[in-house]
Amino acid sequence: MAGVSARATPFALTTRVEAHDLDERAHVNNVVYLQWVQDAAAAHWSTLAPETVRDEVAWVALRHEIDYLKPALLGDEITIMTWVGVAEGLSFERFTEMRRRSDDAPLARARTLWCPVDARTGKPRRVSAEVRARCSVPAQGEITEDE
Repeated sequence: MAGVSARATPFALTTRVEAHDLDERAHVNNVVYLQWVQDAAAAHWSTLAPETVRDEVAWVALRHEIDYLKPALLGDEITIMTWVGVAEGLSFERFTEMRRRSDDAPLARARTLWCPVDARTGKPRRVSAEVRARCSVPAQGEITEDE
């Protein structure tokens, strides 16, 4: 998996392609891939952060980049994997990859930049060192407290 750090453990979930996911060409619509990216990020966040933190910090997307590699079709089971990348200031990188379970074929890869916001006001906010450590990996060459 390109972009996966030893410290960025992938989080996975699965879904099955349903008729409402398809476009006029009978393959998964581009918007559905984006929904999967967002669903995986939200599910991963809910496992990374304690409820008290989730009540205080929310995330908004700054940028999505998606590479579509192969079509997903009706009935395909899809594994959606996501993992955190590098954070710079208030921009937190996250990667997502969608694969067909039957042949492990990569279908799409995404890179998203997320910004933490105050869950009540929606304004960008800094996060604690603990949240930063859970939601990012050190940049190449960056020294961390545990090294």
